[in-house]
Amino acid sequence: MTIQVVLADDEVLARQKLRIFLRAEPDCEVVGECATAAETIELVRATRPDVVFLDIRMPDMDGFDVIDALSAHTDFTMPRIVFTTAWDQYALRAFEVHAADYLLKPFTPERLRAAVERVRERRNGALSDVEDEREANGYATRIVFRSRGRILFLPVSEIRWIAAEENYVRISMAEGTHLLRETMTHLEERLDPRNFLRVHRSSIVNLQYVKEVRTDPDGETVVMLVNGQKVPISRSYRSRIQRLVHQS
Repeated sequence: MTIQVVLADDEVLARQKLRIFLRAEPDCEVVGECATAAETIELVRATRPDVVFLDIRMPDMDGFDVIDALSAHTDFTMPRIVFTTAWDQYALRAFEVHAADYLLKPFTPERLRAAVERVRERRNGALSDVEDEREANGYATRIVFRSRGRILFLPVSEIRWIAAEENYVRISMAEGTHLLRETMTHLEERLDPRNFLRVHRSSIVNLQYVKEVRTDPDGETVVMLVNGQKVPISRSYRSRIQRLVHQS
């Protein structure tokens, strides 16, 4: 099935680069190009593409204004949005408006290919239903942050546990850990309490990866994860585990 694409960027060379990279994607068809936000709104309404590669900073309005204008019409189905920009500070806002991806210029053909694949997955239902539903409930499905010059989109379902480290939190995944500047309290508020449980002032665990809760010979109660890691449970948070046991 063909993916119809609109390219929206005020730089001619940027649009040309996108068009060249997209030639390697046989199911993508560029149905139009725009240099301003006003042109983008008009063209997208007329062509109803599957995806818009949208620059954030445009002469008349920014990319978020374009999204607001398009979504104001209830009879219009929003296309998937892939932001293309040289600015990394808009990544979190892009995530909040359910952007399919966020490409930092200059990006490689491989990075563009990954963005197109995300569009394919969302169109086929592999991502969109779960993410949109849970975001509507107010809980994050991905955590977005900058690390070593990259913008990372971490699926929260793959987080195993989270630990506080002074003014940072360390997020443990299967492939390693990530350190970001965030508070435990704010992060806890963003996570679905049905899946994540705070067991210590400095620790949150993903219940999906909990194997058992046990008391060690020294009297310390710990959460055992499926990979063998131990996460201590403090006395002040022990009641949370007990309530969970009674509910199950």
